[in-house]
Order: sequence, then C-alpha cells, then structure tokens
Amino acid sequence: MDEPESQETAQEVPARNVFIAPSIHDNDVLVGISYSHITPIPKIIRADPSTECVLGVDEAGRGPVLGPMVYGLFYLPLTQHTSLLSETHHFDDSKVLKPEVRSNLMQAICTPGTDLYQTCGWATRVMSARDISAGMLKPAGVYNLNAQAMDATIQLIKDVFTQGVNVKEIYIDTIGKAEVYQKKLEKIFPTTMITVAEKADSLYPCVSAASVCAKVTRDAALEVCHQAYSSSDTAADEPKTGVEAWGTGYPNAKTVNWLKSHMDPLFGWGNECRMSWGTSKDMLEAKGNAIKVEWPDANNDEQVRLMTDFYITASANDVADEPEDELVCWYGKPVEAPAF
Repeated sequence: MDEPESQETAQEVPARNVFIAPSIHDNDVLVGISYSHITPIPKIIRADPSTECVLGVDEAGRGPVLGPMVYGLFYLPLTQHTSLLSETHHFDDSKVLKPEVRSNLMQAICTPGTDLYQTCGWATRVMSARDISAGMLKPAGVYNLNAQAMDATIQLIKDVFTQGVNVKEIYIDTIGKAEVYQKKLEKIFPTTMITVAEKADSLYPCVSAASVCAKVTRDAALEVCHQAYSSSDTAADEPKTGVEAWGTGYPNAKTVNWLKSHMDPLFGWGNECRMSWGTSKDMLEAKGNAIKVEWPDANNDEQVRLMTDFYITASANDVADEPEDELVCWYGKPVEAPAF
C-alpha cells in the first residue's frame, strides 16, 4: 500500500532543540504504542463552564515513512479566537512557520502563567508507525490511513466534550472530500457548527494552533525514536539527533540512506518505521536485501497440525505393563522408579 504524496518543505525540518511538550510519553513512543494526551480545562473556561468555545483539528506527519502521525486539537473562547491567536501570537500553518517559531509557540502554550496557557486547551493523538502499518497491512478488512485519521479526530473531539467544554464551532483540515467528511461529523456532533475545508490550517487560527501542537509533538517524538539508536552500544558512528540522522522522516535521499544502513535483514526496522509504506516495502523486497520467510498456508489441510500431534504418548504395551498408573504417559515416571 503506497504512502500518501510527500508534502515536505524546507520548514518541515524539526528544530534542533525542539521543545519537549507534555504530549511526549517517552516509553509509549519507543515501544510503538499509540496514545492520547489531553490537557485540563484552562483556568478562564473552568471559571465559567458556559463559555462558548471554538475548536480546531489538524495533523502532522501523514506522508513520512518514519515516525508517528500526530493529530492536534486546540480550543479557546470564541471571543478570543482571532485576537489572541492571530493578532497577538501570529499563529499560522505550521509548515509556514520556522521550526524555532513553532517550538517557541508550543512552549508558550505549555508554560503556566502565559495568556495561552490560561485561556486555551489542547490535545494530541500520537498514532505510532507500528499501529498505522498494522492497520494497513491487515490480511482482511484493511484499516486505511483515512479511516484511522477520522477515528483519531472524532475521538479527540469526543474527549473534549466529555470534559464539559461548551464547543460551539469546529474547524478541521479535510481528509478526502470535505463535504463527505463534514456530513459524517455533523451526524456525530449535531449541535455544533462544523466546517471542514482544504487548507483550514491557514484559514482558521484555531486550526493553525492545532497544527503547531501536532507538528512540535511529532518533531519531539522523532527525537525520542532516535534515542533507540544513538544510545545503543554500537552507536559510535550514529548521529546524536534524529535531525542529523534522518531529517524529517519523509522518503527523501537522507531518510532512504538511513533506512538502507540500518535495515535488519529479518525484522527490517524498529517501531519508528511504517512497514506499509512503499519506500520500506520496496527496500525489503529487493533481491538480496532481506531474508525470505515462507509462512505455512493455514487453509492447506496437509500443512495444518494439531497440538496433540506433538504429544508423546505411551504405546499399547506400556499401558498394559502399568495398568495401575494410567497417567504415567503424561507426567513421566514416579520419583522412586529407576530412570534407566
């Protein structure tokens, strides 16, 4: 199954000292577990639960062969949507912002005492490369990337509603056809005004902020993934950071070179790699690159063996000789009996 079209730009490169947000759960990232991080309701909204809010959702890392895809959600009072995000802090599509600017904005969102921290809530869903590939490579009932993305978006929004936030407007960067996606969401959230649009991350400030949350979280997750290589006993020649080793994780020359030099002939790569992407599949399937494994066909009766086929049972003579101990063939000889 081929990967989505690459959308890499110069600004996609992570900041060299990217801010490590609370949305980074190191152990989950390293072992390839997908997880969600949801912040508490901010102080201003908590003080007045009836506050009408606007909410935006966007993703980062849809196209790369390395690292997770991250969905970001961001909400704040409707009355401060434009003034706080656009006019005061100049949020924009994360792909337009310089890496250092993204990182600094995320740090401001997470720092107690700032206007962003006191006014805004946010959440992320980190979808691991392992889980993305497992869904896309299912032998039956393929769980494609669009379906995984929609489910992540819907669950994040539900989580915010469950907290008791009074969300009145939702803006989302589209997956596939905007009108189809919007109708689906309107059925799930019928009391909320929903807008699904292309380039929503450059049109609606709350989506821009969600884009920053998603992108900075992904950048930091890539660095955590690289720790498995830079901290190993054989890491003498390994670059110290993921930026130096594989860059953005998109299937460009730098990433491909890293994949080639780190491929295990049996297992391929670790939890940082999307095995369902054409880049990694082609590399594994190329002649001489990997060990070929042939799995028995479960539908072939001649190859199917029962567990009992591996049991060692007593012969008829053995049972006749020792009728008083019918379990001997299961548990072996009694302790007092000679072994030979």
